[in-house]
Amino acid sequence: MLSATDRYIAKLIAVPLLSTLVIAAMLLVLDKMLRLFDFVAAEGGPVSVVWRMLANMIPEYLSLGIPIGLMLGILLAFRQLALSSELDVFRAIGMSYGRLLRVPYMYAIALALLNLGIVGFLQPYARYAYEGLRFELRSGALGASIKVGEFTTLGKRMTLRIEESRQKGTDLHGIFVRILGKDGQTLAVTAASGTFLATDDPDVIIFRLRNGVLVNNSPKYTAPRILSFSSHDLPIDLPQIERFRGRGDADQELTLPELVRVGKQTKESDLRNEVRANFHFRIVEVAMMLLLPLAALAFAIPPKRSTSALGVFLAIVFIVTYHKVNEYGEGVGSLGRIDPLIALWVPFLGFAALILWMYHVVAHRPGGQPISALEYAFSKFGKWIVRTLRLGRRRKSEGAPA
Repeated sequence: MLSATDRYIAKLIAVPLLSTLVIAAMLLVLDKMLRLFDFVAAEGGPVSVVWRMLANMIPEYLSLGIPIGLMLGILLAFRQLALSSELDVFRAIGMSYGRLLRVPYMYAIALALLNLGIVGFLQPYARYAYEGLRFELRSGALGASIKVGEFTTLGKRMTLRIEESRQKGTDLHGIFVRILGKDGQTLAVTAASGTFLATDDPDVIIFRLRNGVLVNNSPKYTAPRILSFSSHDLPIDLPQIERFRGRGDADQELTLPELVRVGKQTKESDLRNEVRANFHFRIVEVAMMLLLPLAALAFAIPPKRSTSALGVFLAIVFIVTYHKVNEYGEGVGSLGRIDPLIALWVPFLGFAALILWMYHVVAHRPGGQPISALEYAFSKFGKWIVRTLRLGRRRKSEGAPA
């Protein structure tokens, strides 16, 4: 059963944790959304595919946002306790930091298991679905739209231009079509209006044109053949669309059990290094979450009679740096320059040792503050900047004409 203190700490953690997670996810989604709109527009795909692609990116964004949310949630909760002197009260009645970290570790274990499920099983399938949508856009499987007023190439031999589109593309006006046939034969058609019609063959559609002129030319003809028509059906062969590859051609699309199986079965050293590096990258990212409560506590407590937020800044730098170091370790491990086990677990042990030392200083040394030197330097630097700005304003006011 949770005590009143545990429930109080749980509430303090929940609000900043959820807020940070939502804000981080929204920022990542908004950044990706702009690039996806540009990509989909350039490929001529429907706007609705943007939302499908973003939905498949959410697991990746959650895997990045959950550790940050956990770190800042615990840090801001304990920072509030420290600034309000409630932390001193808990310590005075005999509650150790280990006891106060009971609830934070409940959060950490639950979110670590959730993140393991995301990066180990959900994210590979979402990544594959995202790449599938990108492939379909580029290959035209989602149905490239015909842009009004621009020349659109269908396949390798047909060029189409539409002046006006009505009724959501079912009624087209001001049509120009040019088809390059065999042996240098060309067919140019202009028509007042037209529409696309489906056929029994999924690889062929009919472009029904009305009130136009057809010009057929060939090196064999002494003069082009011209035909006026009130209605003409022009069959169009749709370009063949290559099928998308199977899942698992990229290591990021494999689940954790599949990475283990491929790593054991493959004889190709490059592939084995890639899957091993990706496997250890995912594991060390999740494993670090079990140490984040200790790091958050160390960064949260400012020196006495200080309200400096340097610890919050350092915590964000710390977790981002760890993620970037892991990305670099995965890169050099996949290239075979360093064994993936060493490239990823040695940095993890280094960061873990730093976190344990910081926690030891805070929890077991009276008045201990692991970032006190940085706090002191930061305070001196801030005072120097303020003094410099004041001196600059004073000199400017003294030099101004009366």
